[in-house]
Amino acid sequence: MHQPSDDPSTGPSPTPELSTHGVGPWVGERPDGDHWDEELLERGDTRNVIDRYRYWRMEAIVADLDTRRHAFHVAIENWQHDLNIGSIVRSANAFAADTVHIVGRKRWNRRGAMVTDRYQHVMHHPDVAALAGWARENELPIVAVDNVEGAVAVERAELPERCILLFGQEGPGLSPEALAAASSVVEITQYGSTRSINASAAAAIIMHQWVLRHAAR
Repeated sequence: MHQPSDDPSTGPSPTPELSTHGVGPWVGERPDGDHWDEELLERGDTRNVIDRYRYWRMEAIVADLDTRRHAFHVAIENWQHDLNIGSIVRSANAFAADTVHIVGRKRWNRRGAMVTDRYQHVMHHPDVAALAGWARENELPIVAVDNVEGAVAVERAELPERCILLFGQEGPGLSPEALAAASSVVEITQYGSTRSINASAAAAIIMHQWVLRHAAR
């Protein structure tokens, strides 16, 4: 029977991946299975993972996620080292995106990811042309997300089951090259005075829209 301690401080050294909730060392007979991490069982698990994955090895978590990732990808332009990228990666993990594509600078700010990138497939493309080429090879339409002229409100737009959701940066939004590479452009309907919402919030809304249409059945 699963018998974890609720107090992460009872172990001699909790895992470095600290979250607001964790469990202490395993109490009772050790469980069987090669997905368990002996060190976590011994010391406790304070990682930012759902309860299903408590005490699992990181590689085992990734392998299990790979059996049930969704068919959409997420791409983010990274020209200005946007702080929102990490938060978008975290949301991509939460909604079980297939892969996150970083377009532009290879280095990106991981702070907002809360180490969820360890469990998420991440690819780098040096520019939009490289992303577009990869998308064509894999027969994935690119759906750009930006509140520009001609964009279709997401509640009325088609979000293909297999696609790449492409997001721009806080402030400038998507580059002209990104908009040109897209098969369609969608926007989030807004009702207040602000012209735009935070980039990471917008990404989470669009991912949830995809989930409502293709996974929440």
